[in-house]
Amino acid sequence: MPLLNQTALVLIALLLAAWTTAAAWAVLAARSRLRRAEASQRQARRLSRMIEESPALPLLVRADGRIEGPSRLAGWFGFDAMPGYLSELDDGERGFDEVQLSQLSDAVRRAQKSGAPFRLALRTRGSNRSLGVRGHLADPQVSAGGAALVWFFDFSDSDDELRRLRGEAAEARADFAGLAGLIEAAPLPMWFRGPDMKLRLVNTAYVRAVGAKSAEDVVARGVELVEPVEGVSAQQAARQAQARKSQLERVVSATIDGQRRAVRVIDLPLGEEGVAGYAVDIEEMEELIRQFRRFRDAQRQMLDTLSAGIAQFDAKRNLVFANQPFLRIFAIPQAWVVDTPPFDRVLDRMRDGGRLPEVRDFPEWRRERQGWFLSREPRDEPWHLNDGTHLRVVGQPMPDGGLLMIFEDRTEQLQLSATRDTLLRTRTATFDNLFESLAVFGPDGKLQLWNRRFAGDWALEETFLATHPRADVLLKRIAGQLKRPAQVGTIGHVIQAATLERKQKTGRLALANGRYLEFAGVPLPDGNGLLTVLDITDAQKAEAALRERNAALVEADAVKTRFIANMSYEFRTPLTSIGGFAELLQAGVAGELPAQAKEYVAAILASVERLGEQIENVLDLSQSEAGTLPLAREPVEIFALLTAVVQERAERIATAGLTLDLRGSASVGTVTGDERRLRRAFGQLVDNAIAATPEGGRILVECVRAKGGALQIVVSDNGRGMDSSALARAMEGLKIAADGKTAERRTGLGLPLVRQLVEAHGGTIELMSEPGQGTAAVVTLP
Repeated sequence: MPLLNQTALVLIALLLAAWTTAAAWAVLAARSRLRRAEASQRQARRLSRMIEESPALPLLVRADGRIEGPSRLAGWFGFDAMPGYLSELDDGERGFDEVQLSQLSDAVRRAQKSGAPFRLALRTRGSNRSLGVRGHLADPQVSAGGAALVWFFDFSDSDDELRRLRGEAAEARADFAGLAGLIEAAPLPMWFRGPDMKLRLVNTAYVRAVGAKSAEDVVARGVELVEPVEGVSAQQAARQAQARKSQLERVVSATIDGQRRAVRVIDLPLGEEGVAGYAVDIEEMEELIRQFRRFRDAQRQMLDTLSAGIAQFDAKRNLVFANQPFLRIFAIPQAWVVDTPPFDRVLDRMRDGGRLPEVRDFPEWRRERQGWFLSREPRDEPWHLNDGTHLRVVGQPMPDGGLLMIFEDRTEQLQLSATRDTLLRTRTATFDNLFESLAVFGPDGKLQLWNRRFAGDWALEETFLATHPRADVLLKRIAGQLKRPAQVGTIGHVIQAATLERKQKTGRLALANGRYLEFAGVPLPDGNGLLTVLDITDAQKAEAALRERNAALVEADAVKTRFIANMSYEFRTPLTSIGGFAELLQAGVAGELPAQAKEYVAAILASVERLGEQIENVLDLSQSEAGTLPLAREPVEIFALLTAVVQERAERIATAGLTLDLRGSASVGTVTGDERRLRRAFGQLVDNAIAATPEGGRILVECVRAKGGALQIVVSDNGRGMDSSALARAMEGLKIAADGKTAERRTGLGLPLVRQLVEAHGGTIELMSEPGQGTAAVVTLP
C-alpha cells in the first residue's frame, strides 16, 4: 500500500510535473502568440494611422463593384461613411457628378480587365476639393479576384496654386506680348545685346533708322545705330554699362533716316542676360536749347538797353543776371554779380550803400521780400530812398521758382508829374482868363474843355456844358444867336476839320445883336481840336474905317500920279521952248552975241538939260511906283552900254579932277531889258559917284559874270562914305549931312529911281558904305 502509494505518488508527481511543464509551455506559447498579436495590432494601427495621415488614400474596388476605403476618404467624398459600391459615390448631392463618376468607373473597369494604370483629376460636389486619381490592378495578396486599387491625392491647395500660377503665367505672357508690341511699335530705336554684346533683337524703329531690310538682317550683319565716338564703339559702351552694373547715358550724333541727328543713347544692363538699349532723338530739344540760349542772350542784351534796373534770381535765390541800369542805380560792380550772390546778400549790399528805404525792423522786412519767391502774383511797391530817389519795385515770380525784380526810377517822372500839375493849373487859370472863347473837342465830337469866356459869349449854362455835349447838340443851342442861323454849320465844319481831318480852318459870323465873331479850328497834338472864337466887333468897325481911308489914300495917290504925269508934260512943253530959243541965240540967228551973253546962253542950255532929266526921273519914278512903267524887252550889250555912259561923263570927270577905271569886256554878254532905262540907272550911279568924290578921287566901274550866270555891275568910289542911318536915307533920295555940314551930296531922286529901274528888270541893288572908306553900289541882273 505504501509502495503503491509511493508509486502512485511518483506517477502523480510526474504527471503533475508534466502537466505543470505543459501548462508552463502552454502559458509561454500563449504569451508569445499574444505578444505577436499585440505587435501585429500595433503594426496594423500604425499602418492605419499612417494611411489616415497620408496625403494619398487607397480605395479598393472589387470586381463586383464593392468598395473598401478609410473613413477619411469617405469624408473627402462628402460622406459620413464609405458607401458599399462604386456606383453609390454619386447620390445627387455628394460624391462625384455623373460625368466624373462615369470617367472613374470606366477607368477602373479597364484597369481590372487589362491591368492598365490610369490617372484622373476629379472635383467633388459641393466643395472646391480637387482630387488626383491614380489606379492600377491590385496585388493578389491585397485582394484576389481582379480588384483594382485606386489612390486618391488631395491637391486642392496645389491646384489653387497651380491655377494662380497659370493665371500669372497667362498675365505675364499677355504683358510680355503687350510689352513686345509696345517696343515694336515704339518710335524710339530699341535693341537687346546678349552676353557677347552682339545684337540679338531690334525693333522696327531701329531697322528704319539704319535703313535695313528687316530686323533679322540687322542682327545678322550687326548693323550699329551709333558709330564709334572718340574710339569707343557701341559694343564697348554697352560692355562698360554691364561692368558698372548701372545704366550708361551718352549724347552723340547719329544718322537716322539719312539725317544727322543728336540722340541720347541709354545702355541698361540686365544682369547676366545682356544689355538693353534705346536712343532718344533730342535734335529738336537741342535746337530748342540753342534757341533758348540765343533768346536768353538777346533778352539780356535787350534788358541792358532798358532804362529800368532788372535783377533775376534763380530757384535757389541766387542773383544770376543784372542789367547795367541795375548796377548803376545800386552802385554794384559787375564782378560782384559774377559770383551769383544770394538774395539776402544783395539786399545787405543795397542797405550798406544806402539804396534801400529806411525801415524799423530790417530782418523782418527782408523776410517779407523773401516771401516774394513763393507768391503767385507779382508784387509792386514804392521805395523812397534817402537821396530823394523814388523807385517803383516790381517782383515778378518766375515759373521755375525764381524771381524777376524790376526797379524803375520814377524820380524824374514824379518831378515831371508835379511840373505837369503846376502847368495844368497854370493852363487852367490862363485858359479861363483869356479874352478869346476857347473850347476843346475830342475826335468823337464831344466837348472836352472850355473857358468862362466861351460860356459867356454863347450864353451857355455850366450844367449843360458839364454834360460834355456833342458838337451837333451844342451848335443847335447857339444857332439862334446867329444873324443867319443856317451858318452854324460853318462852325461844325471847322470843328470836324480840326479833329478828324487835322486841318486848320477859319471863318467869320455875324450875331443877331450886331456883334461880329471870328473863329478858327486848330488841330492839337493829342488828337483833339481847339475852337477859338474872338469878338472882332471893334476891329471890324476899325477895319471898315481903314478901308474907307485906304480908298481915299489910293484915290489921292492916283490923283498925285496923274498930277505928276500932267505936270511933267506941262513942264516939258515950255522947257522945250526955252531950250529951242536958247539954241537959236547960241547959233546967232538973232545976231552975234557978246562973250558974256554966250556964257549965259550956255548956262541956260545946261539948266534946261538938267531940268529935263529931272522931269524924266520924276515921270519914270511915278510910273514905276504905280506899276505902269513901260519897259522894252530886247538884248542889251551891257559892257558897251557902260562904256557909253562913262564916255558921256568924261568931260565932267576931267573937270572934277577925278579918274575913272572901267573894268570888264564884251565877253560878259547881254541882258534882256530896256536899254534907255538901264543907261539912265547906271548913269545915275556914276553921277552920284562923281558928286560924292572929292578932287583927286577915284571911281571904279566893274562888270563881271557871277556864279550862277547872273551879271554883276559894281560902281564904287573912295569918297567920304556914310554911316548906316545915312545909307538908309540915301536910298530914300535925301540929302546926307554930318555935324551940320554937308558930308555928301547925292541927287535926291537918283537912288530911288535906280532901285525902281533895277527891280523892274528883275534885279537887285545893294548899297555899301563906310565913313572915310567910300561907297559902293552893287547891281545884280539876271
